[in-house]
Order: sequence, then structure tokens, then C-alpha cells
Amino acid sequence: GQQIMQIPHFQHVQEGADFTIYCNFSTTLNNIQWYKQRPGGHPIFLIKLVKSGEVMKQKRLTFQFGEARKNSSLHITATQTTDAGTYFCAGHSASQPPAACL
Repeated sequence: GQQIMQIPHFQHVQEGADFTIYCNFSTTLNNIQWYKQRPGGHPIFLIKLVKSGEVMKQKRLTFQFGEARKNSSLHITATQTTDAGTYFCAGHSASQPPAACL
């Protein structure tokens, strides 16, 4: 089955600093979704990327889907305390059931 590796697993970021999270996949994906989970909360859907090389922005968050559809990144600029939480990605390929990285 497909595997997703998220880097880094944990990162302490000083307020105001920039931060990037990467997801690498063992297979080519049709789409990738990003989620955020606050402590004690449930996962909140952030975005779904479907196009190769796609870049989408949500205020200070920039999401990118790799050209080969085997990686994705989430970049946060000028982090704030409200950005704290667990970010994770989930991907889907046509030939495999969905997989998630927590």
C-alpha cells in the first residue's frame, strides 16, 4: 500500500518565524488534503490540491502539490500562537485506498 512520510514530525517554532512542513508519498497521488488539529479538538479540513504543481494560498498559509504528485508542502509565514496544533496530510491515488499521516 501507499505510505506517506511527514517531515518534521515535531517542531517548536518561535512566534513570527516562518515554518514549512513536507509530505512525501511512496506513490503518485490524484489529490492531497491538508488538515489541522488543535489540542483536544477534531481535525479541521484546510485544503485539497488536485493539480500537478498546484500552489494555493490561504492568508499566511501556502500549500503546494509537487510536479510529480509525490510530495506536498505547507508553508506558514509569520507564525502566530493561533497556528499551534498538529498538521497532517492525507492522499488518494486511483489504485489505492486513502492513506493518512498523523
